[in-house]
Amino acid sequence: MSFAIKQGLFKLNITDHHAILGVSIDAESKQIRSQYLKIAQQLHPDKCRCDPAKARTAEQILSRLVNPAYEQLSRKSALAEHQLVLTQIGKRLAENKNNLPVKSQLAQELLKAGDGAELIYLKLLKQLTAEQYKSLSQSGELIEAISELNLVYLMLKSDRGRNRRPVQATPVVAPPTKVDVATATPSASPPAEEPTVDSRVNTFVDRAQQYISKGEFDQAIQELKDALRINPNHGVTHAVMGRAYLHKKQLTMAKVHIDKAVQAEPHNEVVMESKKVLDKLTRVANQAKTSHPGSDGKAADKNNKPGNSGFFSGFFGAKKK
Repeated sequence: MSFAIKQGLFKLNITDHHAILGVSIDAESKQIRSQYLKIAQQLHPDKCRCDPAKARTAEQILSRLVNPAYEQLSRKSALAEHQLVLTQIGKRLAENKNNLPVKSQLAQELLKAGDGAELIYLKLLKQLTAEQYKSLSQSGELIEAISELNLVYLMLKSDRGRNRRPVQATPVVAPPTKVDVATATPSASPPAEEPTVDSRVNTFVDRAQQYISKGEFDQAIQELKDALRINPNHGVTHAVMGRAYLHKKQLTMAKVHIDKAVQAEPHNEVVMESKKVLDKLTRVANQAKTSHPGSDGKAADKNNKPGNSGFFSGFFGAKKK
């Protein structure tokens, strides 16, 4: 099979590791690893023992494409750098959205998705990845088609971020003043200011906090991911993301983001408060393990496990309906 993949992000001289592995641009480490193991099993030599030519092709795909892609996306530093590159590409694509280099029917369909772009993207991606490595002769074409979907999705997400404006405060109406009609001259309205990077990030964070207040933590996390694509080192965004993961009882993910928040803005009040909550929960979790060990050394009382809602209820209260 030819490894000259030229469509989608590849056309922009970017190796689309997500397309090779058949995972979404927003996929997290656990999803990436799961998909890699699935593909590695599909391409294992034992699956092609009766067809030496097919076995050689499978080995080449695995060693030249799949393994390098997983190596890049499985390392946190490499993944963060790659996501930053994709964010910048998304911005450039959004600025030239009328000249997107896409040709596949599915990519064109995604272009017309409007507000439902994310759900349509995941649906079309699932459709392509289901067949990605079943017929090895078509794998290259399917990787190209997936990469075109990724290209369009990056553009749509970036374009959505550019077009959203920060919420405007209610203007204060000044009391009427006397005007000398004879000398008064019309004044030009000041030009509308373009939203700054901080204002765009804060818009996503504000929406995320509203979702958290309603108990809609997955929606909050999606908004915060959008914010981090604009500024990957925004401390408050990482802090609020950490709080969202704490609500979801995902202590490890919460620690990752709150630690990043502390590195970025150690003296910010939101960051310090999130760190305080994380430290308190961590202490309680450790005490539970040492105070109530079961036969396997783990906490015997299920209500003290971090995955149980009782463990968190004292910090956040009941989930809002």
